[in-house]
Amino acid sequence: MSTVSSRASYGALLAGVRAGAIARRDGLSAAAAELRRDRGAETADDEHDPEGVTLSMEWERIEGLRLAAERDLAEVDEALTRLGSDDYGRCEGCGRPIPMERLRVRPAAKRCVPCAERVGG
Repeated sequence: MSTVSSRASYGALLAGVRAGAIARRDGLSAAAAELRRDRGAETADDEHDPEGVTLSMEWERIEGLRLAAERDLAEVDEALTRLGSDDYGRCEGCGRPIPMERLRVRPAAKRCVPCAERVGG
């Protein structure tokens, strides 16, 4: 990352993405806690409701989304570390600069598009 203004703008972008990931994670954690309370209720017998989503299915959905938010948060934290060490914006596959357009869309990207396609991510 070459200029101070670029570093600051990507830092702000990453901070926004980080705040969003934290909000998603915390909201999903609250939903999981509520579901835990519902699972413990004696009257919550939706496991036999043929028309509704079961508590187990909802638990799995919420937990999967919560884990995805945790992964997003970890990726952003790694990107913030790279930003502080001048590694941000450089492809870890080929060493070339990652295009600014890619970083605007995916600010935690570690690879340029060709390298990401090669490794499947």
